[in-house]
Order: sequence, then C-alpha cells, then structure tokens
Amino acid sequence: MTLRPHHVAGLAEAIERVRAFAAPADVVLRAYFREHKAMGQHDRALVAEGAFAFLRRMRSLDALAQTRNARKLALAVLVRDLDHSVRELDGLTRAAEREWLADFKARQGMALPDAVAADLPDWLWQRLGAAYGTVRREALAKALLVPAPFDLRANVLKTSRDQALAALAAESFRVAPTPFAPHGLRITGRPMLARHPWLADGRLEVQDEGSQLVAHLVAPKRSDLVVDFCAGAGGKTLALGALMRSQGRLYALDVDARRLANLKPRLARSGLSNVQPEEIAHERDARVKRLAGKADRVLVDAPCTGIGTLRRNPDLKWRHDETALVELTAKQASILDAASRLVKPKGRLVYATCSLLPDENEAIVEAFLAAHPEFHAVDAAKELARAKIPLDTGPVLKLAPDTHGCDGFFAAILERRPEGGA
Repeated sequence: MTLRPHHVAGLAEAIERVRAFAAPADVVLRAYFREHKAMGQHDRALVAEGAFAFLRRMRSLDALAQTRNARKLALAVLVRDLDHSVRELDGLTRAAEREWLADFKARQGMALPDAVAADLPDWLWQRLGAAYGTVRREALAKALLVPAPFDLRANVLKTSRDQALAALAAESFRVAPTPFAPHGLRITGRPMLARHPWLADGRLEVQDEGSQLVAHLVAPKRSDLVVDFCAGAGGKTLALGALMRSQGRLYALDVDARRLANLKPRLARSGLSNVQPEEIAHERDARVKRLAGKADRVLVDAPCTGIGTLRRNPDLKWRHDETALVELTAKQASILDAASRLVKPKGRLVYATCSLLPDENEAIVEAFLAAHPEFHAVDAAKELARAKIPLDTGPVLKLAPDTHGCDGFFAAILERRPEGGA
C-alpha cells in the first residue's frame, strides 16, 4: 500500500487513543472507526495493524523513540514494525521528522534491559521466568510478539471442516486444518472475512484453536444439562452446543449483559435451539442456585489476566499489574467454588483460563481440590485421546503459542464423586 498523509495522521490519532487504556484496544478502535466512516477498508486495516503493533512493542518503542509525540511514534511504527522504508515517508514528513527518524533507526541496535527488549512489564517477565525458566521464557516472549493467526471453527450443524476448507481454498485463501482441534481451520496472512457469507450465515465461527479444545474437554453428551458459567460472548457456548447437536439443555450464564447481547446474533446464525442465555447478578444468584446439583457438565472459563492471548490482545499486559492478579485469583477461586455446587454426582466441572500463569491455573485447582474432597481430577490427555485429538500436555491441558501455535490456555477436568464415594 502506498502511504498517504491521512495514514500517518490516522495512526497517530489511534495511538493517542489506545495508549490511554480507557477501554480495551479493540473497543477503542471500533469507536474510532465509527467516527471516521469515510475511511476505507484498507485504510482501517493499516491503522488497526499499526495500533496493535504499537501496543505489542510499546515498551521497547518508548525506550528507543525517546518521545511521547504520537505522530513520531506513528512514523516509528510504520518503519520498525510495518516494514515501510524511510524513503517511502519522505513526501509525508518534514525535515526535522526525517532527521528524528534517522536517529531512531540508528538506535535500533541499542542494548535494552531484558524485560524492555521482550516488551513485557517487569512483574510479568519475572513471573514467567519463575514459572518456565529463562530459556522457555525467552521463547514465550518472542511468540507473544507475533500477531496471532486467524482461526475458525466449522459449525458441524451446517457444514463440515472439509467443505469449509475447499470453499475457502477456492477463493484463494491460504487455509489449512488446525493441527489439533478437529473442526478448526487456520488462515494465514491478513484475511478480510468480516462480511464473508460463511460467517454471516453461521457455517463458520471465529474461534482460536485453544478455545475449541477446551470444549472437547467438557465433552457433553447430547442429552446433558450443561452450564457455561462465564459465557461472555459465547464462543465456547456455541462450540458446546454444536457438540451436543443442538440437543439437551445448555445454559449460558454471565454477569455482563453486554457480552450476552453479543451472543444473541451469533446464536441466531448458529442454528442452535438448545441454548438459554441468562444474565446473573453474581455467582450466588438465585438463577444459579436453581441449578444446584442438576448439571452433567459445567464449564468455568474464568475471568483472568488473558496473558495467553497477548498476540491478539497486547494491551492486556499494560492494563494488568500484580494487584489485578491478586484480585483475579480471589475471584477465580470464588467462581469455581460457586460453580461446583451445580455439578451432580459423577458430573464434570472444567476449569479453564487463557492465562499462562500458575497463580491462575494450577494453584486455583489445587486449592479447590484440597477444599473439596468430593471432587477428583481427571486426566485431560486421556479425554483428548478419547476424542481422537492427537495432543498430550499431561494431566491438565496446557497450551502456549511457542509450542502449539494457538493462544495460551489452561484447563483441568474435575469430576464429582458418586454419592457416598471416596
């Protein structure tokens, strides 16, 4: 794309807005684009890509750019992260800006502290080192700086993965099956699929492969009563409903009415008739108590730091700190405890996060099992093998972008013992 003055100005304004961290970056950018309706599709793509590149590598950029000026930062992103040459910018910049850009390029080889070079806050850099060791931390940090691929799930109520692969390949998309999730597809590059007919009519859903795999650990039967306890916008709800072939009953609970509102059009497109979205005030809501001891399967996709999704949500690493982590772990423990009351004897409870931090994962599960002897852990690898999914990460599901190519996810299967069982 040939750069124009409005590209630099648009990216500078987007950077100014997203770095305020007043809301999630995708929400901020959607609002910005609504205000600039005349902006074309390719212009929007460039501005969005630049804004996310800024967030992805903000800490090293701050150190090397040595300025808070949004226009200069936009120029730096275009050159360093989006691979435009300084020469391309000659007609768009003043002499002083060109001089500044030359100095910026000269500083690219400057030694930076490890956490700065990795574009992670100190607290997260330290915790990843403690959890994974220095060598694996380096690999994780590099993987988290690479933009995520575009994963889709074929809705088996309406199509098959093979049919979807053939249709997208015929349209010259670079598409392949996901390596593990049996209904997943992965498109490389920067596809513009927002208005694609297969998404519009529900044959395909945007969903990361890791998220799809969590649904297979829940492994609902068609006649089951299933509860998605923190349903959000419903990606896993829809995957569960498809596995149930739109039979049984599937409750989608959440405390956020806006997120549930986002589920409704997706639900309408999906063809599912077994899903009942319900807003709850909190995890002890009367609607929750009504389901006590009745659920065959309960999924707790707990609110978390989202560290496993930094490739697609890079602002999260700047929006969270250790105080937020402490608050979240307390909330996770409380939600898991409340959700466990819904599970019937011999029923299954799956605890999942999109975090890479043991504080939000193993520590929560270990504390829950210590306090709830009526539950025991079930081997996740055996459940995946039963579903003919060629993946073994041990007794719990542990996915990471450096080793599996998908978002970072954790999931543990917990089952309630039979009544009177030990």
